[in-house]
Amino acid sequence: MAERITIRKADGKWVVRAGGAVLGETTEALELTETGHAPEIYFPRTDIAMAFLDPSETRATCPGKGEASYYSIETKSQTLKDAAWSYEAPKPEVERIRGHLAFHSGDSVTVERI
Repeated sequence: MAERITIRKADGKWVVRAGGAVLGETTEALELTETGHAPEIYFPRTDIAMAFLDPSETRATCPGKGEASYYSIETKSQTLKDAAWSYEAPKPEVERIRGHLAFHSGDSVTVERI
């Protein structure tokens, strides 16, 4: 089965938190859905407190999106390695995610609609 990627504006207001602190809040989030994967919410970089994110040397290549650059998040008590990513030069088919960040949700990072 061929992978299919769709991007749409995510309804409502979205927030991302790490270590109890709000890293960002937006009404301009994008929802990216890719065959075989859970939907991901992408936040505009302008709505994220980038002072808490440090660029990582980690890179990954996605056949449908291009090369992802990763960021670690600095909280009061820990560093969350490679907890966020972005596509600085995405493939033309997913150009809408340029300038956006997605986050690995888990125990220390939450992404939710409020």
